[in-house]
Amino acid sequence: MPLYDPDSGLLVVSGKVISHCLSDAPTRGVAMVPKLALDIGVCEVLRVMQLTENFIIPISYHVPRKVRSTRALPSSPAGTVGPADEWWAGANKQVLAVPCTVPLTLGPHSHSRFYTDTFSTSPKSQDWFHSPGCSLLFTIGAESDSSAAPSRSPSSTSGLSSGFLPSPSQGCSYSPSCPAGPSSKFRHIQGTVLHRDTHITNLRGMSLTTPGECDGFCANGQRMAVPLAISGGQIAVLELSQPGKLPDTALPTIQNSVNVADFCWDPFDSSKLVVAGDDAKIRMWKIPEGGLVETLTEPACILQGHTEKIYSIKFHPHASGLLASSSYDMTVRLWDLENGVEVKKLHGHQDQIFGMAWSPNGKLLATVCKDGKVRLYDPRKSAEPIQEGPGPEGHRGGRIVWVCDGQYLLVSGFDCRSERQLYLFSATSLASGAVASAPADVAPSTLIPFYDPDTSLAILTGKGDTRVYIFEITPEVPHFIECSSFHASEPHKGLCFLPKTQCNVRDVEVARAVRLGKTTIEPVAFKVPRVRKEFFQDDVFPDTAVWWEPALSAAAWLSGSDGQHRKISLRPTDMTLVSEAPKEAPVRKYLPSSVYLEEKTDEQKKEELLSAMVAKLGNREDPLPQELFEGVDEEEWVRSRSFIHMHET
Repeated sequence: MPLYDPDSGLLVVSGKVISHCLSDAPTRGVAMVPKLALDIGVCEVLRVMQLTENFIIPISYHVPRKVRSTRALPSSPAGTVGPADEWWAGANKQVLAVPCTVPLTLGPHSHSRFYTDTFSTSPKSQDWFHSPGCSLLFTIGAESDSSAAPSRSPSSTSGLSSGFLPSPSQGCSYSPSCPAGPSSKFRHIQGTVLHRDTHITNLRGMSLTTPGECDGFCANGQRMAVPLAISGGQIAVLELSQPGKLPDTALPTIQNSVNVADFCWDPFDSSKLVVAGDDAKIRMWKIPEGGLVETLTEPACILQGHTEKIYSIKFHPHASGLLASSSYDMTVRLWDLENGVEVKKLHGHQDQIFGMAWSPNGKLLATVCKDGKVRLYDPRKSAEPIQEGPGPEGHRGGRIVWVCDGQYLLVSGFDCRSERQLYLFSATSLASGAVASAPADVAPSTLIPFYDPDTSLAILTGKGDTRVYIFEITPEVPHFIECSSFHASEPHKGLCFLPKTQCNVRDVEVARAVRLGKTTIEPVAFKVPRVRKEFFQDDVFPDTAVWWEPALSAAAWLSGSDGQHRKISLRPTDMTLVSEAPKEAPVRKYLPSSVYLEEKTDEQKKEELLSAMVAKLGNREDPLPQELFEGVDEEEWVRSRSFIHMHET
């Protein structure tokens, strides 16, 4: 398909099965943009729109010039010369040439690098992008003016890209002053494995067959729980304060007598571990002070009520002793651990429940299901969902977490092609579908999300992955802002985050996790590079909620009360807020050019030139080398001549 530009003489040739360097997908068609739409300020001489299966990609051709050149940007034909009847009558006129002096754009999103969406022929779902002064018309299927959005960057490889696919109801637009889109102050976040002295090594016999709904292992501020591949559903409990090499002998464990389906620590009591088994029972274990010294065989409490195997369990974020569990019987049940009884049973699911999450205020419970639905419950008011909407299309797994102060739901799952995806749903309108989504790589494991409400960072990884993805989630478009990723040297079995009090704020550490490897458990610190580390970075460390203390009891919550966690500052007493720090005077890295290029007279320049030449040639008053040679004495010269004469005779 040839495209010829008569002004510049450029010929662009494209084939329908050829992949351009900006896209991995084959080309479906190409079109040339009118000259009046070019950005002449950067000497753009040609722009071609490449159509692929899912994208419209603008490809711009620039001539590198320091100033605008009339040769590179000649006048371009524009307008009409008369009605068609004049041509039929034999008249021939030329179109007037218009100078390219005013840059025009194709619309409010002309600065976006990619246009991504599904095409629609419905007049109600079309945005019309018209270039002034020409008859070229673009149609992009979306229901709002912000349908243009960035997609995979040209340099991206497998993995999460820096863009997202907008939904039919909402998309992303970028301002002309920021063509690449908004950036995050956490974009350069760095993940660092701490010193080997903090590692736990020689961990043997880990279980690799935990269900997909289980995180693989869990940790709190004091200890970790790791399932072992030993009959009886045994779990090892390790103390964070006791790093080093584990003994070769067997470790004291918790014996559940059945295979482990899921387990988690009580957020308000670091000594309570709750374990769900294949026998549809939930067991609560009490870890003695100082850690396990012998194997435990009798749980402190057993909860029964489910009729099938349990999927997952989640503690309430505010009420102590309140637990939610999901099961193969397609119900979600709430338990009062203090009394050991079931208090609520939720219905409405049609298939396997992949994951569930409590809202930040503790009022609502959200679930993602294999039937392709995302549901929202108010357990104290109804056993049926109060909202329901379309979720991930794939059936391989999913996770859900609340973000942006409970305004949105972040769901990780799979699309219809079994590719990992991130979806963002509005908590007030699940029926309208995802407001934004981020494409991901192809991998069998589900991305497990962790969300930090203080920084709005979503940190995701899967079991068996080596990469940890980090996004800043914002309530405004583009919603997903990608930050630097952390790459591990070997695949990990899980990643669990510790309380915020474990972070070293002096080193601008915003999150700390423990990473479960093949035979080791190693701490990982996520730090934000800052210059003035002697000050407390209050823009990165706002007051954090004390979520490890309960706000109310389970009985109070069930009776209709709500509570909120108190907040504390992480600032050490000897540090000053960076917002209150004295402003530094700008330091000039290099001396001004006037120091090197001082104005000198012609006589000074001539004298400096002659001095430099003399210094290079050397001092002319110095004697020649042969003048420095010393001669012989006269008597020695006579003896030498006599000896030569005798030798000749």
